Amino acid sequence: MSSDHIHIEVAYATPERQQIIPLRVAAETSVADCIAQSGICTAFPEIDLNEQKVGIWSKTVKLDQCPREGDRIEIYRPLIADPKAVRRKRAEQAVDDGRADPVTGGRRR
Repeated sequence: MSSDHIHIEVAYATPERQQIIPLRVAAETSVADCIAQSGICTAFPEIDLNEQKVGIWSKTVKLDQCPREGDRIEIYRPLIADPKAVRRKRAEQAVDDGRADPVTGGRRR
């Protein structure tokens, strides 16, 4: 392999399916260009890079950043619920059901 190209992956997943596309791109290719070259937006037309965040190995990055050899570019779906609100509701339900201590909210022993 010449040093002016790198191997990367572009990944996207929905609850129904996931796709990981391996690519060989020029070393200075931006994340946005890697995504475009992968063709993943054709397979998942709901992807909107103006709205959705992207990352490399679970760390968000900007579209103009350049990946390194072996990186996986991930396109994240928007959250449908606030994780803190979901945990709070689950804890309140546990107290109401008698599965949690009403004072501390922890599990009963």
